[in-house]
Amino acid sequence: MSDNTISDPSAVKIKRALISVSDKTNIEDFARKLQNHGVEILSTGGTAKALSDAGIKVTQVSDHTGSPEIMDGRVKTLHPKIHGGILARRDNPNHMDAMKNNDIQSIDMVVINLYPFVETVHSGANFPECIENIDIGGPAMIRSAAKNHDFVTVITDPQDYDRVIENMDHNDGGVTKTTRQKLAFTAFSMTATYDSSIAGWFATQVEEETPRRISFSGTLKQKLRYGENPHQSAALYLVDDSLRAGAARATQVQGKELSYNNLNDTDAAFELVSEFDTPTVAIIKHANPCGVATDSNMLNAYEKALICDETSAFGGIIALNRTLTADLAGAIIKRFTEVIIAPDIDGAAIDILKKKKNIRVLTTGGLPDITQKRPMVTRIAGGLLVQDTDIELLDEENLQIVTDREPTSKEMQDLLFAFRVSKHVKSNAIIYAKGGATVGIGAGQMSRIDSSRIAAWKATEAAKNAGWDEPLTNGSVVASDAFFPFADGLIAAAEAGVTAVIQPGGSIRDQEVIDAANERGLAMVFTAMRHFRH
Repeated sequence: MSDNTISDPSAVKIKRALISVSDKTNIEDFARKLQNHGVEILSTGGTAKALSDAGIKVTQVSDHTGSPEIMDGRVKTLHPKIHGGILARRDNPNHMDAMKNNDIQSIDMVVINLYPFVETVHSGANFPECIENIDIGGPAMIRSAAKNHDFVTVITDPQDYDRVIENMDHNDGGVTKTTRQKLAFTAFSMTATYDSSIAGWFATQVEEETPRRISFSGTLKQKLRYGENPHQSAALYLVDDSLRAGAARATQVQGKELSYNNLNDTDAAFELVSEFDTPTVAIIKHANPCGVATDSNMLNAYEKALICDETSAFGGIIALNRTLTADLAGAIIKRFTEVIIAPDIDGAAIDILKKKKNIRVLTTGGLPDITQKRPMVTRIAGGLLVQDTDIELLDEENLQIVTDREPTSKEMQDLLFAFRVSKHVKSNAIIYAKGGATVGIGAGQMSRIDSSRIAAWKATEAAKNAGWDEPLTNGSVVASDAFFPFADGLIAAAEAGVTAVIQPGGSIRDQEVIDAANERGLAMVFTAMRHFRH
């Protein structure tokens, strides 16, 4: 009940509220508290029934307007007695006269959330059903109330119910201007997000690749401590039109709060392992892999991935495309790890990881559909760069063998593995692989030959760390994310001990590179597809 004191003179007393919600979370409790403040409640359809069943007195909107719902409920709140009651400025005599002359009563609060359009789309519904789940009356009332927030309180999120009731408790049933303004901002953000989701879906239905206008929106999941650096603010937003399994929507099982860099790296790691059908482990540092391996046994895959660059793996992100088991958890906690992400985790593994309570452990509930096109957005000064995700995959039928020697079946397996990994390594990318595992990675260099040399040097250092007599690259294959512009990059790889090469081809010096491969007895295939990642 109200304490009958008004601590803020800007508060507007709520006498009548219109409630119509698809998400009925806590709505009965909220309506009951409004009723305790003497608020008359108008409602529609399923909301009215739910409130009435809970013993809350409700006036049907159709009774309030004197007009029945028509056209299967498409027209019920689009009425002057609704929008006039919401939009009228109480300090404008003309508005007040119009209300009196047209028998319009004021509506001081609008509690609305919208038809579940995004959920309908993701349920696999057909086109007409998706269209029917585009809310019309709801956004109109929300925008009306938000525009007239000087006099009307608009609520679009159940998270705000308690805040509003507390505000009313301290202001004799009124809501303060500051609260009304913040709720209006939330409302406009919500309708913008809703419309953005509809527009994005419609673009895919009419196959519009470059629409005249484009919008992206999201819903705040969490505020982050800071961005890439402590002086940068940051937050994580969920894109409402995507239910993609991954770092953004993952459940945190344990560990410290995730940072901006944690999330960026974890996303890169999980997207990489999701490329593979076979059990795969990736270890990521600064959004680049420092080890990737596939094996029928996940523990073996982890150990193979770790060998590639154990030094860089310190404090890294580990991604799995299979359930995290106890034996693998036991191996992981022997070294410092920032984050583990997996589709699932078994109970025994959770108990083991509790010994390292600071390790952030995330579960996604599944793997994403890597064939699904998604817009990728990069902000530049004054604009947005938008492109499709790189979803193209290779198989042996797409390859052109350009050297005298053909790859063996074992080499071909490693070539395809290495080239798939190259999609997730910053350009210029060079990946040495052997036995379904990376053995040397060169990333983000300004010249391709530097990437080749760095990858080979890292492989030599990894061999030394493992106590082996020869570099890991002996007998390996090499993948390049783009063509070798000169033969020097290929020669550097040959000197590192590779036996086969995969690259896009397409350079004016392709023949020079082919000749260098033939002179050294290498097998080489062209993909006619590059995987730049800037």
